[in-house]
Amino acid sequence: MKRCRDCRHTVSEQAMACPQCGAPYPARAQWNGWGFEYKSKATVLGVPLLHISFKYSAQRCPVPAKGVIAIGQFACGLFTLSQFGIGLVSVSQFTLAAFALAQFGVAYSLIAQLGLYVDKGYGQIVRSFADLAGMM
Repeated sequence: MKRCRDCRHTVSEQAMACPQCGAPYPARAQWNGWGFEYKSKATVLGVPLLHISFKYSAQRCPVPAKGVIAIGQFACGLFTLSQFGIGLVSVSQFTLAAFALAQFGVAYSLIAQLGLYVDKGYGQIVRSFADLAGMM
């Protein structure tokens, strides 16, 4: 038995939540969320070269991947592989990028199921910003 790090109530070391205050994993000295996260030690201008994040913070908010190469549910970087991404080159379900492969995308150039593009675009329902401006 250990003390809860928040309320000091006695709890089992295997407890998933404190019965007194509800703190997650109360027997651990510290706890910073659920899921998986990896940041490479190598950096470029203070940004991790690779950041992979499939994690939720202790406040139950997603932790976005931010790096030169960013992989996760939410990602921002030069190269992103994600569900929701912002980047120079992005492979995502939903994305805002310069060059994108996406289900739904906004990009300079893209391949998408649905999307808006500036220069080149291919896909099921893909329209250029210039065509949209001309329609108005």
